[in-house]
Amino acid sequence: MSQSAVKASGVADAPDAGRWKALVFIALAQLMVVLDATIVNIALPSAQQDLGISDGNRQWVVTAYALAFGGLLLFGGRIADLWGRKRTFVTGLAGFAVASALGGAATNEAMMFGSRALQGVFGALLAPAALSLLAVMFTDAKERAKAFGIYGAIAGGGGAVGLILGGFLTEYLNWRWTFFVNIPFAIVAAAGAYLVIREPKGGRNRSPLDIPGVILSTFGLVALVYGFTRAESNGWSDALTVGMFVGSAVLLLAFVLVESRVKAPLLPLRVITERNRGGIYLSLGLAIIAMFGLFLFLTYYLQIVKGYTPVKTGFAFLPMIAGMITGSTQIGARLMTRVAPRLLMGPGFLVAAVGMLFLTQLEVDTSYAGVLLPGMLLLGLGMGTAFMPAMSMATMGVEARDAGVASAMVNTSQQVGGAIGTALLNTIAASATTSYIADHMGGAASRSQQQLVQLEGQVQGYTSAIWFAVGILVVAAAIALTLINAGRPGGGAVTGSGAGDEAEDELRVPVVAH
Repeated sequence: MSQSAVKASGVADAPDAGRWKALVFIALAQLMVVLDATIVNIALPSAQQDLGISDGNRQWVVTAYALAFGGLLLFGGRIADLWGRKRTFVTGLAGFAVASALGGAATNEAMMFGSRALQGVFGALLAPAALSLLAVMFTDAKERAKAFGIYGAIAGGGGAVGLILGGFLTEYLNWRWTFFVNIPFAIVAAAGAYLVIREPKGGRNRSPLDIPGVILSTFGLVALVYGFTRAESNGWSDALTVGMFVGSAVLLLAFVLVESRVKAPLLPLRVITERNRGGIYLSLGLAIIAMFGLFLFLTYYLQIVKGYTPVKTGFAFLPMIAGMITGSTQIGARLMTRVAPRLLMGPGFLVAAVGMLFLTQLEVDTSYAGVLLPGMLLLGLGMGTAFMPAMSMATMGVEARDAGVASAMVNTSQQVGGAIGTALLNTIAASATTSYIADHMGGAASRSQQQLVQLEGQVQGYTSAIWFAVGILVVAAAIALTLINAGRPGGGAVTGSGAGDEAEDELRVPVVAH
């Protein structure tokens, strides 16, 4: 490969000797962040009771984190490029540990909300730094496939592991341990990263920080995430909800205009306008919309309708975890260097959609083995297969100085997708439940019949929303198959802007994307 090709792809000449050891600590940090997203949901009822948090305010335990994390991701990615990814990674871990200790020691709701917001701030430093470290340390096609296979499995399956761990900690210890458990994770990952990670030289972006871009993107993303969060509880026609969406649109449009004109933008538009990365951010965001809503519905279904304990609910998700690990490490990682990414992502999302189709058949007395087990296995297998090349391709071919913000965009598409999925699918489910109960409650004479109608109404709501999730996954597959046109890594990969005739020209010119 020529020197210019090396520079264009932002790759060091010799791979780091400690890169596989580094992967262990990067994966550990990623597991901690993903676990935290679901582990707190399991502990929320107990924490709410202990701290005297009202029903109206309890959403802020989740929302405070989501707003800080989602709003500051781009800023965190840029800090990683400017300050150094290793330093940002270790700082993020240390801050996340301190914030978790404050959450576990919380004595009132203000302390709890503050600690969650602080977790979000340091999570926004940590997540893009972790992914961009992988991007710049693993440059060989086969090694990159293995590394991102492991990372993708953790990113996809960690949430379900959180349900199991959260159930155990809440049921057998105390809800506070769902926060304290982060501290040993963070200490081990930070110490290991400090000793093992050797960041490639010459990959920093030392341009001055784009302050207007930071302000516009942060407030724009916060308004967007809060708009969706508020829509879930207050409705889509609520004045403040609508105001948040309008404000977000104005701020993000202004952000794009500023980024197109400033000399050193926070988010260089070349990162998102490149055809393949744009397709990945869009399809991944859509897939997360479907995934997050489903996690929530299945948790409620298993605990409220089927009467599972928190621990049993966590174990019920194991087939999905197994499917994700298999799809990511055995299918995605093995085929990544042999076939084009879209031929993994498109079929992967379609297999996940088939798994979702199984789950549209849920009823109050549905058998776990007959419907839930195959549905979750297929869902995990499809998502794992699709996530792995998506994570790798999102940072492949990007200049080293942009690796942090490119990684932050992956996390942003996931975070915004999660907020949309929770709000949108919950609204659909609630509407279908209300409609079903209104139509059937009149024929229920006894109390037991009324309770059955209530449960049937809930299940009707879940399945109605899951049908929408199936459609969303099919759209994600179509976007992946049509927009993403890169060849297999090491072959004729497309790394340019990919529009019109230029894209056609680039397809004829083999460019090594590493």
